[in-house]
This record gives sequence, C-alpha cells and structure tokens, in this order.
Amino acid sequence: MAVLVLSVTACAANKPVATAHNELIGKVRPGMPAIDPGTAIYELAVNDGVSYQDVVDSLKSLSEGLNFVNPANFPIGEHMKLRGVDPQGMKEVRSFCNLSMGTEIILDHPEFLVFAPCRIAIYEKPDADHKLKLFIAMDRPTYDLKSIKNPTARAQKSAQELETVLLEIMDRARKGDF
Repeated sequence: MAVLVLSVTACAANKPVATAHNELIGKVRPGMPAIDPGTAIYELAVNDGVSYQDVVDSLKSLSEGLNFVNPANFPIGEHMKLRGVDPQGMKEVRSFCNLSMGTEIILDHPEFLVFAPCRIAIYEKPDADHKLKLFIAMDRPTYDLKSIKNPTARAQKSAQELETVLLEIMDRARKGDF
C-alpha cells in the first residue's frame, strides 16, 4: 500500500503546476510545447530549413487569411546596427490586430489597449550548440489580462480565442506553411 501511495505521489509531482483560479489560457495544437501559465512569453523554435523570409511570408499570408492586419513592424536589429551595436542575429517585432476577436476586451476594459496590438517577435539566439537559431515568440493575451482587475468573462473568452489563433499562426509560420 505504501508503495502505491509513493507511486501516485511521484506521478503527481510531474504534472503541470495548477493555477490558483482556473485561469483561461490559449490552446495549443498537438506537438506544440505546453503553455507555461507563469510567463507572458510563448516561444517556438523555427523548423530547420525554414528561413526568416519564409516565416515573414507565412505570417503575412496566414494572418491576412484570418482577418488580421499587420499595422506595424519594428526591425529592432536594424536600429541596433545603426547605433553601432551588433544585434547578434535577427531581431524584429511584428504587430497584429484582429478587432473582431479583441473588441470585447477593449470594450469591457479600455486600459487593455496598452497591450494592443498583439506582438510576435522573430529573433535569433544561440541554441544548445551555440549556433544562432531562429525563434518566433509572442506576448500571450491571456497573461496580459491578469493585469486587469476583475476581467469580465467576455474579455477572458475573447483573450483565450485571440491567443489560441495566434498560437496556431505561430505554429504554422515556424514550419513555413501558408
């Protein structure tokens, strides 16, 4: 009996940490890393053989097909170079907006505008072999919603939907899909 209890306890220790109040988070597709509810950042390595331009073209095609607009891009790495700083690989932020998904959040909590539009970063950083590897990451809307006191159920549902769609776009973009 004691072995059984220890076995159950050991299995329980490997489960994800439960959140304090059953918060809503986006949903990931099979094969994607789980969302860490303790951080705003969700990061994916871009598949080998998929170039920066492939990722950009994919993001553009996929987001437009889902009624997102890309109102701004910030080539941070290029600005670093202009200041004489080596950016150590690609560094860029792209913004995306889909008002049909985010309107409820903004109507219920106008202060959430500080997090708009949604941002996806494309960057390189050293991998385990110390070689530059391309990554794509985003700031999770459901995590940002934690900054709002008493978010409405409607805003929570909207943030979860927005996050889920952005996660799907990222997953497909890291593969170079269109």
